[in-house]
Amino acid sequence: MWLGRAEETLRARALSLGVLLVLGVFLLPTGLQAQTRSAADVRAEAVERQMTDAERLQLLHGVMPIPQFFPDGAGIPSDIPVTAGFVRGIARLGVPNLVETDASLGVANPMQIRVGDTATALPSGQALAASFNPALLYEAGVVIGSEASAKGFNVLLGGGVNLARDPRNGRNFEYLGEDPWLAGTLAGAAIAGTQSQHVMSTVKHFAVNDQETQRDTLDVHIDEAALRESDLLAFEIAIEKGAPGAVMCAYNLVNGHPACNHPALLTEVLKKDWRYPGFVMSDWGAVDDVYAINAGLDQESGEQLDATVWFDAPLRQAIGQGTVSHGRISDAVRRILRSMYTLELDQHHEAVPVDYQAHAGLTRRAATEGIVLLKNNGVLPLDSALKSVLIVGGHADLGVLSGGGSSQVTPMGAAPTIIPVEVTGGMKYMGRQLYMPSSPLRALQTAMPETHFAYVSGYDVATAVAHAERVDLVIVFATKWQVESRDTGSLSLPEGQDELIHALSQANPRTLVVLETGNPVSMPWLANVQAVVEAWYPGQEGGLAIADILTGVFNPSGRLPITFPLDVGQLPRPSIPGFGLPYKSAVSIDYSEGAFVGYRWYAREDRKPLFPFGYGLSYTQFAMDQLRVQQSTDAHRRPTLSAEVTVSNRGKRTGDVTAQVYVASALTRGTRRLVGYVRLTLTASETRVATLEIDPRLLAQWSPRTHQWHMPAGHYDFVLANSATEPGPSVSLTLPAMHLSP
Repeated sequence: MWLGRAEETLRARALSLGVLLVLGVFLLPTGLQAQTRSAADVRAEAVERQMTDAERLQLLHGVMPIPQFFPDGAGIPSDIPVTAGFVRGIARLGVPNLVETDASLGVANPMQIRVGDTATALPSGQALAASFNPALLYEAGVVIGSEASAKGFNVLLGGGVNLARDPRNGRNFEYLGEDPWLAGTLAGAAIAGTQSQHVMSTVKHFAVNDQETQRDTLDVHIDEAALRESDLLAFEIAIEKGAPGAVMCAYNLVNGHPACNHPALLTEVLKKDWRYPGFVMSDWGAVDDVYAINAGLDQESGEQLDATVWFDAPLRQAIGQGTVSHGRISDAVRRILRSMYTLELDQHHEAVPVDYQAHAGLTRRAATEGIVLLKNNGVLPLDSALKSVLIVGGHADLGVLSGGGSSQVTPMGAAPTIIPVEVTGGMKYMGRQLYMPSSPLRALQTAMPETHFAYVSGYDVATAVAHAERVDLVIVFATKWQVESRDTGSLSLPEGQDELIHALSQANPRTLVVLETGNPVSMPWLANVQAVVEAWYPGQEGGLAIADILTGVFNPSGRLPITFPLDVGQLPRPSIPGFGLPYKSAVSIDYSEGAFVGYRWYAREDRKPLFPFGYGLSYTQFAMDQLRVQQSTDAHRRPTLSAEVTVSNRGKRTGDVTAQVYVASALTRGTRRLVGYVRLTLTASETRVATLEIDPRLLAQWSPRTHQWHMPAGHYDFVLANSATEPGPSVSLTLPAMHLSP
């Protein structure tokens, strides 16, 4: 297994002081190339030199100032809100406190601890990813960053970019799909948007935290090349695009070593190969010993959740014993300071009033852009002449579902509906389904005032069927709740909803389904319904967004960022390792699919999924007319690749379309790999030409032997398509070999 060339040396606790001093010098910012040094680097170095040893260590650990976990509140200033994290600054040197909040979907208020504090609740990560729209993600980041700043937070624990290796992962709804290029570019855009508001963003969870079952003890086995070409590539792209101030390491183990105590990941890859200048913070309760500092961890977060506060007294002792160098401590402090100064966290920024109405508008647009039309036999958009419509299930009379866990946002507007749910394990306190107060039923009634809408809960199938037989159309709202710390054991809809949909479709052939889920679900009833709409968790304006799509106010344009399998038998692992075992059972998982994640797995194994990655229908008709791919050189005589795509709207409606470019070569083993995408808005009969750059790493393989990306000379086939499986215009290009440094 890949452990990294320096791993065993770095982990040894009895290293000589001389070796550690050399390591410390190497890790200092001065060890980076000269052109990477900035004014923030210079200032961080100057301020760090003025610190006492106690002040240095003060910046290296922080608490979770929530009464449930920190009841005495010792040492927390009275003006610090109840929140995820707090690190005390150095007042005499003007170093600000770090006041940290969750997360990627809005300023979170889990369990509504801050009474009365609400924020704009964005759609889920899967919904945002389904937009295939980096500009939208940037705007979403601005929304969250501006609200965080207004509430007194200067660190956002967002930037989730873990790949969806398993469609049952309870936390996939926070993330951005299964493809490293899509996830990395979208995460980078969101991070940049947040940090434009002088709020530091993280990128998380580094790395391969791709399931929640036994996440604290799970040991992930994957070889170096596969990891570089999949999960790590998503992080690498996100860091390049967004320049996050911090990287948050994960709970799980990677090839036998805790991710937060992993020199190969934190030092060799992140700080050496990628030359990342920011700092690494731990996930809350993820530090296992003091020598994680030598592995590359810079800051211990949520310290009271660890067995001991490793980066306080134990770290002072290790420094005194010479097993942790002063150079390593200085490096960690300077990295933290550099991120603070780069984002101007220490400066006063004029308060800008938050325009919550504008933010609500952005949220509604984001939800509509991400809703995916999966099937339509002509019943959508809804006919305004409909006399009677029955709405069934999903608490559609109350609102729309959201995911659970640390990303939970208490929405603006009316109070949400909360339903207690049992959750076992370390986050049982998160056991509450929250419905955003945006009712699809009320939104449809407003949009179609001449149509009579009735609602039944679906709790009693016979009652729902009796009503369904007497109306023109039935719309079933089906939900599946997902929560941090817990995966789901199947792809089925819970609580008998599959049976309910089947019964309703038999009672009324004009039945359609709206899904509010955080992940793909199986659809045994698919052939019997007239339309299927994947609305994900659509956020605080979700009911309005769903109505916009169903009535045709907004043309459906979402594309699947994750493959929908037929059933669990199509997955690399039909059973989730460790599922059902006691909390914190030691479990290992072998990612034998390697870099062939998601749609690449189905293609390699010749398995036809229910719906492929990139798929989505529309109310208008688009044509992929032409593709050109060309190679050139940049100003430094390095080879570059670009694609020019021509797309036409041949329908009668204005709509958005996402042109997707895939490559196939000997390296992809006959499968396609996404190398570029662009979202375009086209009026009826309009044709547009767009150009996109192709990152050579997407055509290459990682070589552990040469420690480089290697793209062999040969023929490469490029396809312009609507999804990972659909045909489209193609071109073949003969390319020379390329060797790219990390």
